[in-house]
Amino acid sequence: MEKASSQVGKINMPVDEVTMTQILSFVGVDIASTSFMGCAGTAPWKVTVKPAKFENVEDGFISFLGWLKEHNLMPETTVVCMEATGVYSEGLAYFLYASGYTVAVEPPLNIQRKFPVNGSKTDELDCQYIAEYACRYVDKLSFWKPRAEILEQVKLLLTTRQHFSVQLTGHKNALHAVHRKKVSSALAKQVHQNMIEQITKHIKSIDQEIRRLIESDPTFKQTLLLLLSVPGIGLQLAAHLLIVMQETLDPKTLAAFIGICPIKHESGTSVYSAPTSRHYGPSVLRKLLYLAACSVRTHKKQFQQYFFRKVAEGKHKKLVLNNIQNKILKIACAVVRSQKPFVPNYVSVNPLVFQKTLTLS
Repeated sequence: MEKASSQVGKINMPVDEVTMTQILSFVGVDIASTSFMGCAGTAPWKVTVKPAKFENVEDGFISFLGWLKEHNLMPETTVVCMEATGVYSEGLAYFLYASGYTVAVEPPLNIQRKFPVNGSKTDELDCQYIAEYACRYVDKLSFWKPRAEILEQVKLLLTTRQHFSVQLTGHKNALHAVHRKKVSSALAKQVHQNMIEQITKHIKSIDQEIRRLIESDPTFKQTLLLLLSVPGIGLQLAAHLLIVMQETLDPKTLAAFIGICPIKHESGTSVYSAPTSRHYGPSVLRKLLYLAACSVRTHKKQFQQYFFRKVAEGKHKKLVLNNIQNKILKIACAVVRSQKPFVPNYVSVNPLVFQKTLTLS
């Protein structure tokens, strides 16, 4: 089984490849906060091991591993499938991966759409549905592998920074409201002012730590510098892109994942709506790309000219900004893929035209 590097410079290598003919058993795991339930089956689909319940702690993971081996569900011939439930499933996924099992973490909506919506819902049924889903759609599964530890730390710091940013905005708005009140309070002003100063200090510390972590790895440092060379991309956006680019460097795939790719909705002659981006995905990344598009529209002549030209042609301003977001994303993918920084005045020349010009001269 070939394992791919988690670093951006090598992300086009295949992830953990599973030979489908070797897979004999499919284990479905339904995870909750304090416990999880698993069952197993084989193809053509039938349940071979009835559901069993385990604690969602390390002792429960060990018991689950013993349960797998007791029923001859070996790592070489078994796929363990679970829903993406954030931190609830993270511990088990790491444990199973370290134990040699192939782990698939699927979006809950993908599984829910494949089974009756009016049926009963219990943990026992859910884990059977997940196992059956893995069996029937094994060729469509997204096999999971842990990110590099540095990227996990960066992701956690970015999440923490976002929480602080929301609090900072709240305290600034509250302080503004206190100043506008006819009957005010000096203590209320001081408390909000102190919180603003503390949160600002914490955000600055987080930014410094994010940069230190990324620069501690030569490959990540190189990728960060390449991303920072792209117009409109700062440290926050570069860090977010560094994480999502571990999966793919295809700008169209990333645009669809982020939610800035217009999607058609039409059927026959009666159903039609203008193509629009979906309203779900990583909202922070989408917001940062939007702010980057606004920045280059204002400060970069090339993007500014493009914006006003398209608006003059009758295009909606938000549509043009969305196009600029996609352009920034495409440039970011290109510089990482080529390992060359962005050149502002670069002009692409057709090699055939260039050769013809040399011949004539």
